[in-house]
Amino acid sequence: MRVVIAGGGTGGHLFPGLALADELVKRDPSVEILFIGTDRGIEARVVPREGYNIRFVSGAALVGKSLSGKLKALFSFIKGLRESYRILKETEPQIVVGTGGYVSVAPVVAAWLQSIPVLIMEQNTVPGKANRFLARMANAICITYQESMAFFPRDKVHLTGNPVRDRVTKGSPEAARRLFSLKEDLFTVLVFGGSRGASSINRAMVEALPYLTGIKEEVQFLHQTGESDYRFVRGAYQDMGFKGTVTPFIYQMPEAYAVADLVISRAGATALAEICVTGKPSILVPYPYAAEDHQRANAEKLMQMGAAVMILDKELNGKRLSEEILRLFNDPQKREEMKRKALGFGRPEAARKIADIVGSIASLKQESVRCLKTTG
Repeated sequence: MRVVIAGGGTGGHLFPGLALADELVKRDPSVEILFIGTDRGIEARVVPREGYNIRFVSGAALVGKSLSGKLKALFSFIKGLRESYRILKETEPQIVVGTGGYVSVAPVVAAWLQSIPVLIMEQNTVPGKANRFLARMANAICITYQESMAFFPRDKVHLTGNPVRDRVTKGSPEAARRLFSLKEDLFTVLVFGGSRGASSINRAMVEALPYLTGIKEEVQFLHQTGESDYRFVRGAYQDMGFKGTVTPFIYQMPEAYAVADLVISRAGATALAEICVTGKPSILVPYPYAAEDHQRANAEKLMQMGAAVMILDKELNGKRLSEEILRLFNDPQKREEMKRKALGFGRPEAARKIADIVGSIASLKQESVRCLKTTG
């Protein structure tokens, strides 16, 4: 079986695809997986590192652009469509999986034009414009939240959850402490703003440090900053004398989750799926410019369940963030309750469910091809 997985740009659209790829290969090592993405996205460096092949096509975001930006995005899409069409002609996959976002649009449209079955994955409560457009071309749509069902044709929808890489739940705290130079007996706060970092979270965390000096000897931080804020944030921790590790990007997220007592994060769907399956108490700061404000909807759902604390980006500052950190630091019972609620919301079986659907659709495609060859 040959499967093309199209999507990327950010970790939120890439890592569910990687989770699915891992599950498919675990079931059948002979499965051929090809990723299609852009050379500017996170997929360019992460997919080869994970051992999968990737081909690059043109593409650009359309939402939120000026008229000239929209025209450039349109030309980029047309170019990407031609490139995707050629790649699919060469590889002849049994199915194309779109993981959402603008990167997936051209490959999915190219698949539809060639009558290749399509499955799309929607991670958020409020689906993005790309997936709403592609839904009419899809054979199956796998959603994370019940609320998403209203946006898609009911007969195509499967409520599966957002797939998380199996190894995310199998990180070793001991390996994490060696890897990130962390101490065993300290309360560990994992801070990350998504695959590119988040400047508002970085600034608020730096501003929070003076308010946290009272627990300086009892706490340590593992902070993913993104490239642009790395030196600034690392310098702040060093100047204030806090323990921990600051890095532009964390490749070993299973270990990062394993060692964390508290997570501070944006509210992208993939981050939330990983937080839930690992049962981590969290402080969520939704990205305020996400399409349809979907990160706020994601975070509100967890907050209402008691699995997370939410701070809106416009309300985020060092004092507020430090207050929430201290409150959770001083209340182990609350953290344990949040852990139970998060685990109850996690969907560790999501990758298996989607792999079942992929296998079923691909088998039908293979059978159809065999029948055509026989009758021909």
